[in-house]
Amino acid sequence: MPDIIAQILNYLILAFNFAIFGRVIMSWVAPNPRNPLSKFIIQITEPILGPIRQGISKIIPNMGAFDLSPMVALILLNFVLLPLVS
Repeated sequence: MPDIIAQILNYLILAFNFAIFGRVIMSWVAPNPRNPLSKFIIQITEPILGPIRQGISKIIPNMGAFDLSPMVALILLNFVLLPLVS
């Protein structure tokens, strides 16, 4: 049973990686905010990216338009959380 749970968590982490990459690509092309896919990706990623973004702004106050939160989230997911699950 634990193998099944670990596999499900691996798939969830992979799906979240894709959602973060989708959010980054969306930030480059400025999609329609009424698009259901855009809304879905923002709703999924914002609970993680928002707190990371606030934490980064306390450490590095003036980043301008450059957002490091997706990079930090991907590092946390792939180098911290994924090895614990596997």
